[in-house]
Order: sequence, then C-alpha cells, then structure tokens
Amino acid sequence: MTTENDITRRRQHWMAVLAKSEVSAIEARLSELAPLPGHTRLRGPETGLVMVQGRAGGSGSAFNLGEMTVTRCTVHNARGVLGHAYIAGRDSRKAELAAALDAALQDPTEGAALERAVVGPLAAAQAAADARVAAQAATTKVDFFTLATMRS
Repeated sequence: MTTENDITRRRQHWMAVLAKSEVSAIEARLSELAPLPGHTRLRGPETGLVMVQGRAGGSGSAFNLGEMTVTRCTVHNARGVLGHAYIAGRDSRKAELAAALDAALQDPTEGAALERAVVGPLAAAQAAADARVAAQAATTKVDFFTLATMRS
C-alpha cells in the first residue's frame, strides 16, 4: 500500500533529479519514449530571485547569504494533473519540461514506467558524477594524524 508520505518522497526525489539535470539529458531520455501528454501553462515559465539562507557551522542562526535566480513553471496536462517545477537559473525550457514531467510522473498507471525510464538513469548519472568528484577530492586529503605521529 502506497502512503501519502511515500508519494511525497518519490515526488521530492524526481523533482530534485530533474532540477539538477541538464535539459539536454532530460530531452535525450524522453526522445526514446512516447511523447508526454499535452499540457497548458498555468504560470510561467517566469524567472525571479529568491533569498538563499545559510547557517554558521551548519547549525547556527540563519543569515541571508545572497540572492539566487530561479525559474518556475506550473502546467496542467491533458489528463488533468498539475505539475510544478522550480529550477536554478534562467532556463525556461527546462522549467516547463520539468513541470510537464512532474505532471506525467504523477499518473498512477504510467508514472512508474516513466520514472524508471527517465528519472532512474538521470539519478544514476548524477550519482556517478558525484562519486567521480568525491574520488578526485579524496586524492587531495591530508591525514594530519600521520603527520603528527611522524614527528615523534
């Protein structure tokens, strides 16, 4: 049985993956599939600024770090489902595509297959890229404990 929390977690996951993906990668995954249901724009895509907050030490009091450009879009697809997207930057095509995908992924009959065909490979590519960056950063790690014991 799928709970509301499960659906929310899945949706948060696919929206994070879509927001971090390049529009060309999303379009490449979609080119292998049947077209998404048609949609009508309800809002946007429109670009604006949001205030980004930080915390000293990760847990201190919040402070305003600066502003960030964000593009948002809301669509209503042919099946009557609303899709929303907020993405960093000014790519209106990506925002509309992510919103259309959000609506299509919510479909109870075809959403799971779309999630496997589009979101899964994009998430795997992002995880591989993150692992490469982590491996590259690990080569610069200095073990200060070893240096301290060498002086004894």
